[in-house]
Amino acid sequence: MTVISEPLAAPRRASSEPRDIGGIIKLVAVSLIALVIVSPLIVLVVGSLKADRFQILADMGTFRAFWVDNPTLQNFRDMWVFSGALPFGRYLLNSLVILFVTVIGGVFLNSMAAFVLAWGRLPGRAVILAALVALYIVPQESIVLPLLTIINRIGLSDSFAAQILPFMASPLYIFLIYQFFIQIPRDIYDAATVDGAGPFRIYWSVFLPISLPVLATVAILLGIETWNQYLWPLMVTQTDYARPISVGIASFFGTGTIYWNNAMAASVMMMIPVLIFYLAFQRWFVSSFISSAVKG
Repeated sequence: MTVISEPLAAPRRASSEPRDIGGIIKLVAVSLIALVIVSPLIVLVVGSLKADRFQILADMGTFRAFWVDNPTLQNFRDMWVFSGALPFGRYLLNSLVILFVTVIGGVFLNSMAAFVLAWGRLPGRAVILAALVALYIVPQESIVLPLLTIINRIGLSDSFAAQILPFMASPLYIFLIYQFFIQIPRDIYDAATVDGAGPFRIYWSVFLPISLPVLATVAILLGIETWNQYLWPLMVTQTDYARPISVGIASFFGTGTIYWNNAMAASVMMMIPVLIFYLAFQRWFVSSFISSAVKG
């Protein structure tokens, strides 16, 4: 007796429609969030390209705020001046000088302090680390008046030094680099010592080259913090000699007439350098967070 078996049914393929729908929903949600975050920047850039300040106010609250019919760079030409009542070219140059010196000096100063804490023969290291964490908790606004008194007593008011020296060293950045340094194997330090290298040579030739991710992270955080300073430069600058662009932009407001086109152009001028600064260091910045997550 011959038994004829029915062909086996092909296995059902799992439907990919729910997965596709879920991916589309995620894409739409992320796009909406990104649009909400980026839309003020788009309005700022578009407004800086409009010649009529009254048209900027009329377009606010409508979709025309995201579009310009006849773009012009005249607002930027008006702001790129180095003399007069509002020399925004000088303000921008002052901010760049303060940013460059503060970041370069701060990276080396904080990293040297972190190296001494991590590998130096320093008595009471635990107490010093606890003091650093405690100092970070103290808000900056609570010490500006004593700091201003010190700056005036030593004759540094209305200068670049008054805006650079108080912020080069930071408990947060010292502790951040210290956490990276103590994770470096002891064998590397001992091998350099056997080769006859002194503490500074070990710091400069061994530790700094392998610490680029954390140093880039400190450079970005310190750079953004320095660039966005407003209260302290407002208190220590009285003339255009060392005034940064953050204080200069505030001069547009508080009066009866606000030139929104020039104010937006100046804001874009302030935004571009720090954006370039972040893009230059973002590769090390991201790798630092990735390595911290893996080690954690």
